Amino acid sequence: MPQRTTTRIAIALAATLPAVPTALAQSTNGYWTTPTLDRWMYPFNTSPGSRPVISVFGSDRNDPSMFDSRDGQFIVGWSTADQIPTGPDTASATLHAAVVEVEFANDLVVQYDPTQDPWQIFAPTASADWQADSDPGQSIELHGVGFRNGFTAATFQEFSPFAPSGTNILAPSVRSAYAMSFNGAGQPIDISNHPRERFDPKAFAVGACATLQPGDFIPAGTRMSFDLDVGDPNIRRYVLDGLAAGKLLFTISSLSFVVQQGGSFPAFYAKENALVTLGAATAAQLQVIVTIAPPCAPADLDCNQRVDGADLGLLLSNWGGAGSGDVDDSGQVDGADLGILLSSWTG
Repeated sequence: MPQRTTTRIAIALAATLPAVPTALAQSTNGYWTTPTLDRWMYPFNTSPGSRPVISVFGSDRNDPSMFDSRDGQFIVGWSTADQIPTGPDTASATLHAAVVEVEFANDLVVQYDPTQDPWQIFAPTASADWQADSDPGQSIELHGVGFRNGFTAATFQEFSPFAPSGTNILAPSVRSAYAMSFNGAGQPIDISNHPRERFDPKAFAVGACATLQPGDFIPAGTRMSFDLDVGDPNIRRYVLDGLAAGKLLFTISSLSFVVQQGGSFPAFYAKENALVTLGAATAAQLQVIVTIAPPCAPADLDCNQRVDGADLGLLLSNWGGAGSGDVDDSGQVDGADLGILLSSWTG
C-alpha cells in the first residue's frame, strides 16, 4: 500500500514540530489506509455504502429547481480512536497537519484544476452573473460534513437514507448529509448550493496532484491529495472535535459541469472495489499529526507538570485579582489558593 502521504508530511514537519519533552506532551501521527465508511451521496444511489467507484459532479446549472448544485458528493470517514485518544485532551491538542488522499478510478476523463473557481462560473449561462471559466477543468474540493433530518456524525452510516421517506429527492437541500463549511461568523452552513446563493465557500482543501500540471487530463491511478488548512481556526476545531469524538468525516465534491444524463466528471476508488481488495488500488486514506498535552493539576499554573516557584510567582503576581492563580475558582486569588498551591508543591 503506498505510503507517500506519511513520508511527505513527516519530512515537512521534521523542522517545524515544537521541541516538547516527552513527559509533557506526545506527538501522534495517525495514519489510516482504509476508511470506515465511504458513501456516494447522490439521490439515485441504489446501493449506498457498497458502490465500488464514487463520482463527484455538479448539476445542470441552467435548471436550479432540481438537485443540489454540488449533486454527486463523496462522503468519507474514519474511526480514529484506535490511533488517537478521544476526549477533552484531544479537543485542545495542537493540530499540525491533516491530509486526505484518494485515487482516480477513471482514465483521462477530466482536466486537472488546482484552483477554486468563483461561483459565477456555475451561474446559469443566460444570467447577468455568468462568467466563462478562465482555466481548464473544475476544482475538486474537500469540506466538512453537516447533517439534517435527525442525523449526526455519530449516527450517520454508509447505508443511511439520502433523505426521509416521502421526500422529493429531486429538490435541493434535502440530503441527510451534505458538504459543509463555515460562514463569516464561524457557523456551519450547507454549501451544496452556494452558486445559487451567490457566495464562494471556504474549502477545507483543494485537491492537488503532484505529478500533473494544470489542464492535464488525469490518468487512472493518479492520487489526489487534500492538505487541510489547519491554520484556519474553524477547520482546526472541526478536525480536533472529530478526533476527540473518535470519528472524522469529510465530503469531497466538485462543480464539474454536467447536463441531464451526461457529462465528464471525476471518479474515485471506494473501499469495496475489487482492485482495492487485491491491493492494486487504494481507497481514501487519512493522516493526522497532533501534539496532545496531558491535563494539568489545578495548582500547576504554567502546566509544566510541576508545582514550583514559577507557579508561585504567577499566583503572587495576580494576588487579590482574578484569573491565573485562582486555583479554587472563587473569583479571587487569595490565601486559600496559596494554601492549595503549597500543599501541592513538588519543587
